[in-house]
Amino acid sequence: MTTDLPDARSAVAPSPDAASHAAPSSAAPSADDRRRMDAAIADLGTGSRTWSLLTLGQRRTVIRRIRAAVVGLVEEWADVAATSKGLEPGHPLRGEEWLSGPYAALVALDAYADTLGALARGASPLDGVKFGAAPGGRTVVHTSPLNGTDALLLSGFTTEVWLEPGVSPQRARDSAGLGQRTPSTAGGVGIVLGAGNVSSIPFLDVLYELLAFNRTVLLKVNPTQDALVPVFERALAPLIEPGFLRIVTGGGDVGAYLTRHPSIDHVHVTGSEATFRAIVPELAVPISAELGGVSPIIVVPGPWSDADLRYQAEHIVTMRLQNSGHNCIAGQVVLVSADWPQREAFLRELRAAYERAPQRPIWYPNSEKSMARAREAYPDATVCAGTRLLVELDEGADATAVESTEYFAPVLGVVSLPGRGRAFLDAAVDHANEKLHGALGANILIEPRVHAALGMDFERALERLRYGTIAVNAWTAFGFLTPTATWGAFPGGTVDDAPSGIGVVHNALLLDRVERTIVRGPFRPFPRSIISLLDTRRLTHGSVLPKPPWFVTARTGAAVCEGFTRFRADGNWPRMAVTLVKAFGA
Repeated sequence: MTTDLPDARSAVAPSPDAASHAAPSSAAPSADDRRRMDAAIADLGTGSRTWSLLTLGQRRTVIRRIRAAVVGLVEEWADVAATSKGLEPGHPLRGEEWLSGPYAALVALDAYADTLGALARGASPLDGVKFGAAPGGRTVVHTSPLNGTDALLLSGFTTEVWLEPGVSPQRARDSAGLGQRTPSTAGGVGIVLGAGNVSSIPFLDVLYELLAFNRTVLLKVNPTQDALVPVFERALAPLIEPGFLRIVTGGGDVGAYLTRHPSIDHVHVTGSEATFRAIVPELAVPISAELGGVSPIIVVPGPWSDADLRYQAEHIVTMRLQNSGHNCIAGQVVLVSADWPQREAFLRELRAAYERAPQRPIWYPNSEKSMARAREAYPDATVCAGTRLLVELDEGADATAVESTEYFAPVLGVVSLPGRGRAFLDAAVDHANEKLHGALGANILIEPRVHAALGMDFERALERLRYGTIAVNAWTAFGFLTPTATWGAFPGGTVDDAPSGIGVVHNALLLDRVERTIVRGPFRPFPRSIISLLDTRRLTHGSVLPKPPWFVTARTGAAVCEGFTRFRADGNWPRMAVTLVKAFGA
């Protein structure tokens, strides 16, 4: 059931800021629209009580029914999402919408079904999961790969969740499950103010509210996602039919009405700080949020080959240009050593990769204004491919604008810091913590021999880096796509100061007292990854896969991303073998 509110939608144009969801507005929903929203919230109140009566096995069945619905929609989902962003059939970057849409939904549904199955058997979701230790008395939960399929398809990539200091492995096992440990406790009704940039985010946020907190959900879709509402309706029909979910559309006046509604128990928003600030002053219930930030890419100096320089330049460009830069987790500031002998060679490769990446529209509302602000702040910046801005700043130059403004557009800054080795790493960590706005995600690129030489000093640097997801030789978006990882700001955000938000989502193992997720990937793709294995004798530095299909420069990325998604849908290994052959053509 969707409550379509055309008057409200036309009152406020789509926007990446507060106007999309809860901006103060002179307009107000009509009396008929308010009655429809009131009825939807009343339905959810009844649905909350119904949900509390379902057994864990019945809840798992609901999740499996959603999965079956998504399987039938994968092509339509990806096509609608890609077309709405100006990526016409045949565009080399359409694979992004396969991965960030139906792929993300399917792997999350499978992981949640596994968690519910374990709890229904009286087991912990963490039974059989490996634990480790991190600096500061932290327990580490190795959250992927958890099966042979993931180990093969995502070779060389791992995720681990660091829990708060003092949480023991036994405590982690005993508490995993969150709301599903007390399924008969109704969590009330929550609002999800959906993201406008990535199609799986509203879908995943709905699942987390329901499973982590037993809250039925009113999903208010961002206007940029209106074309996907029919897909969401059919994919989530197993939640809509029994009253566990209602979907509404509209602009800021609708969001404002809903967040102030007396029958709402919680608000979750994925969006900008402006949206958050517009909501909080008149909010009478708890709120959780994912708000983005300025993400660093720390380039630790080391002995890089020419192939390394080219590959990692393409890696960084992917972090910035995926989804045309309209990502809360897009890499924005490259921190590079002024004393690195290969600095100039690296910057040449970075400029070239930024220029040759496939062209695509800057599609998100108001992003052109962000680009204009960046050009005004840095009039001498290099314009690449006609639409991309590269801001290269020498040591000591004023980087305030690029470090404090989340441009949400193809603007990439390069900031130079002194030092090499541990001295540089420590300086970069301090700089990222103190100068860059936000605490959502950070990326570190480090050559395996340098990594091995630093040993525990590197792990202690990770401990000091205050970000909710940290990717080592990977992009933090891998953590976003991994359902058993967690996604959210570093702990500590409050309603008065939450630059990247409050709380986490995804977290399909339903872990309690989470601090951060660490993603680790291979510095080199196959076959050059063999060099890393021989140099360090550490399997974590290697991969049997070539260039990842999510790289914006992957020639076969669209076909491989589609193939990965279809395999997650049907488990067809012969067809997956064909996809893997295509992957080696990247």
